[in-house]
Amino acid sequence: MEPLKHECGVAMIRLLKPLDYYEKKYGTWAYGFNKLYLMMEKQHNRGQEGAGIASVSLTNEPGTEYMFREKAEGKDAITEIFSRVTKKVAGELLMGHLRYSTTGKSGLTFVHPFLRRNNWRAKNLCLCGNFNMTNVEEVFQFLTAQGQSPRIYGDSYITLELMGHRLDREVERLFEEAKAKGLEGLDITRYIDDHVEMANVLKTTMSHYDGGYVMCGLTGSGEMFSVRDPWGIRPAFYYRNDEMVVLASERPVLQTTFDLSAEDICELKPGQALIVRRNGESHLEQIMPAQKLGACSFERIYFSRGSDCDIYQERKRLGEQLTPAILKAIDGDVDNTVFSYIPNTAEVAYYGMTDGFRQQGYNVRTEKVVWKDIKLRTFIADNSERNDLAAHVYDISYGSIRPYEDNLVIIDDSIVRGTTLHESIFKILDRLHPKKIVMVSSSPQIRYPDYYGIDMAHLEEFCAFRAMMALIEERGMKQLVSDTYQACKQELRKPKEEMQNCVRALYEPFTVEEINNKIVEMLRPKGMQAPVELVFQSIEGLHHACPDHPGDWYFTGCYPTPGGTRLVNQAFVNYMESV
Repeated sequence: MEPLKHECGVAMIRLLKPLDYYEKKYGTWAYGFNKLYLMMEKQHNRGQEGAGIASVSLTNEPGTEYMFREKAEGKDAITEIFSRVTKKVAGELLMGHLRYSTTGKSGLTFVHPFLRRNNWRAKNLCLCGNFNMTNVEEVFQFLTAQGQSPRIYGDSYITLELMGHRLDREVERLFEEAKAKGLEGLDITRYIDDHVEMANVLKTTMSHYDGGYVMCGLTGSGEMFSVRDPWGIRPAFYYRNDEMVVLASERPVLQTTFDLSAEDICELKPGQALIVRRNGESHLEQIMPAQKLGACSFERIYFSRGSDCDIYQERKRLGEQLTPAILKAIDGDVDNTVFSYIPNTAEVAYYGMTDGFRQQGYNVRTEKVVWKDIKLRTFIADNSERNDLAAHVYDISYGSIRPYEDNLVIIDDSIVRGTTLHESIFKILDRLHPKKIVMVSSSPQIRYPDYYGIDMAHLEEFCAFRAMMALIEERGMKQLVSDTYQACKQELRKPKEEMQNCVRALYEPFTVEEINNKIVEMLRPKGMQAPVELVFQSIEGLHHACPDHPGDWYFTGCYPTPGGTRLVNQAFVNYMESV
């Protein structure tokens, strides 16, 4: 109900044959571009603020254009970009990106890929990624201490400059090596182009970072690479055969685009890089030691498309596991209960929920109760009118339940801020006059910010946090708040590797049910008649449903990296100093 701007999407293709091979076999020289287009459209869910593509040709002569980039803004950016690609653009290395801003920075300047130009082919670098770094200030200081002056302060540009700097050093190493071998002129250039070791560049760049990322890049000399963070926070999947090497953020993208089975596709491991050399040879290399696995569970709950075979089953389990708690909330009265879901991303969990009831012998009644209506043009209204317009983004199926007789169970994949519940959903559901509304979340209570690529950075955004703070106020526990504030400030004086998340102490006095009840009280619109109960997934249920993705910092505050812990302590200090 409350769309989160989140994980960007990446797509890469390295064609291993000459372009005329694809024209003869597949009927078009643009085979690679066509596949890149499909890969990006299949990941449109991962970014609708902008998109970009880049390509490198390995056959262009010196003095001619060999590296191409195109970017556009808006939800139609993919179509716009590929409509500009003409027969003059060709390349064996192709890279695409879909962007959601998680930093508040917008505009074409911040749309990936980012390009660093140089007269030496091997020093040209094009980067894109699905990432958010927690220690940009540290890396910025590292660069400026060496005399560099990045023109834009942001993790994307700073990464481009840092990696570009390390690529320069690699090229200079090879230049000296070539001269020592007695090479001259173009022979030196060819030697450099053929011997670049991207692993050297990646190891001396990515070791500086704390964050969640899949970083992808192309060089002018024909190197292609993708590297995953050591905690495995962000996902990446790849496939290799004798015609191509391809990589994407989601497995079904590769399955659909290239007609593959799930077993054909591999997942890039934490700290690992997939590197394709100029000559087309590809290999995996461990760039950084793998850390304790922190693969993002929200990818499974919400971010990734549910068409992945494993994610589909996991989302069904998330819904099925909620059956006992829902049964309790409706006092076992299944006969007089209607089950539904909102939004579409919760549909699979809904199937699991209803299957859970059927497995226990219940004959459940299901209806499409809530509809997402047209996107209302709220920009035409001033601030005083926007809330009223936003309240009409959703509509209901009138007559879908029996007034004052039926309970109404609605499952969502997450309840984050609660704004849509308060401004719209509860109001329109109340028009149906249900005996009781049970609002279900297939994820646990979201209590803490994310710092690895989602637009959830402030504690006060979360209805669970606001409810907890309200309970503290009601119960005269202000000393706990003061103590936590001082503890956070004390932690921030320590090296980040030694810090603990002190904000967790604020939640300890309260049960999930107490916070649930306070959320309902806060979100319940004035004049609403139907009683409301919230049911959230448990932490144990989350891990049972998604056993290979233990990253749960949104819910538990257990951040996988030191930078995440530092930032949550800083977030509470910022909150306290702003109220």
